Amino acid sequence: MITAITNAIIYTGEEKIEGKTLLIEHGKIRAVVNSSEIAAGSKILDFSDYYIAPGLLDLQIYGSGGFLFAGSPTVGALHHMETLLLKQGCTGFFATVGTNTSEIVEQAIDSAKSYRKNSIGNFLGLHLEGPFLNTVRRGAHPANLIRKATLAEVKGWVERADGEIKMITIAPELQDEEVINYLNSQNIVISAGHSDANFEEGMQFFENKAFAATHIFNAMPQLHHRDPGLVAAIFKQKPYASIVADGIHVKFPMVELAKREMGNKLFYITDAVTETKEGVYQHILKDDHYVMPDGTLSGSCLSMLKAVKNGIKHAGISVEESLRMASTYPATLINRQNDLGFIKPDAIANLIVFDKDLNLKSTILSGLIH
Repeated sequence: MITAITNAIIYTGEEKIEGKTLLIEHGKIRAVVNSSEIAAGSKILDFSDYYIAPGLLDLQIYGSGGFLFAGSPTVGALHHMETLLLKQGCTGFFATVGTNTSEIVEQAIDSAKSYRKNSIGNFLGLHLEGPFLNTVRRGAHPANLIRKATLAEVKGWVERADGEIKMITIAPELQDEEVINYLNSQNIVISAGHSDANFEEGMQFFENKAFAATHIFNAMPQLHHRDPGLVAAIFKQKPYASIVADGIHVKFPMVELAKREMGNKLFYITDAVTETKEGVYQHILKDDHYVMPDGTLSGSCLSMLKAVKNGIKHAGISVEESLRMASTYPATLINRQNDLGFIKPDAIANLIVFDKDLNLKSTILSGLIH
C-alpha cells in the first residue's frame, strides 16, 4: 500500500517544499507529488503544521541510557542503542569504540556481526576511534592502550568484521602508508583525530587519501598565528569534518567559525556517552556533560536533534542547513547519499516529523512510524 503524507513542509536535503504530498511505498520514498496525484486506495496521513526531513545520522556515539557499548560491547547494548536513538529521531548511527584492549575491539566486532540479522535498521556499523592515536592529544583515551597501527592487526580486524567497520579515527602522522592504503582499499572512512599533526602533515594527509577529520578543534593542535596546525589544514583542504556542537566541547562562536570555513563539509556528531563505573572508561555525569574520574572532559549529553537546535539558536545556521549537517552531509561522507540523508525517489523512507520549534513528533524508519 502507498502511504501519502499530506500538508507537511518538506526539507529534502536539497530544497524546502511546501504544498506537496510525500509518497512512501515498500519502505522507500516513491515521489513528492501534487495531492491530485494520490492514487486511489492510498493511506493518507495529514501532517498539517508539521515538518518532515531526512532521518538524523550520528557517526560517533558510544552508548546511551546506561548501556556503554564502547566499554561493554554486547548485542544487548546495540539493541538498546537502536531503540533509544530511534525515539530521538536518529535513524542511523555508528556504534563507536574508543581506544581499548584488543579483546574489547574484537568483542565489538563479533557483537556487530551477531546483531546484524536482528537489527531494526538504524545500526549502520562500527566506528573505531583508536587505538591508533597520538598520546599527546589523547584526551580521555588511556595512554597505555594507544599504539601505532600494524598492517597485520588492522587487516585482522577488518577481515574479522566482514564489513562492519565503517570508519576509523587515527593520528595520521604516526601511521605507515601501507596501513592507510589498505584501509582505503576496504572503503573504510579514515578520519584524522586525536592527532598532533602540524600544518604540513595535515595538508599532505588530506591531499592524498583522507576523507574526514574527527571532532574538529578537540584533541588536535589549536590555531596559532605562527604555527597553523591541523585545524588550518582542515580549513584549507576541506575534508568532511565532524563537530560536537554542545557549547562545551566547542563553544558556539567556534562552531560558527567552522561553519563559515567548512561550508557543506561540516557535520554534527554527538560524541555521546552514558554514565558507567566499569571498564577503562568510567564516565561521570557533571551538569550537562561527562568527565573521567580525574576531571578530564569525555563525552557529551547531546542528541542529534539537540545539535541541530544548537546550530540554529547559537551559531546562526539556518534550519534547512542545520538539518543537512545532521543527515545529508554525513550520509554523503559514508557514500550512502543514494538511500540516506535525502528525500528523493528510491531513498529509504527514514524520516523525522517535527513541529515549528523542532520538537519531535515521530520517527519513520523504512516507512514505519515509531
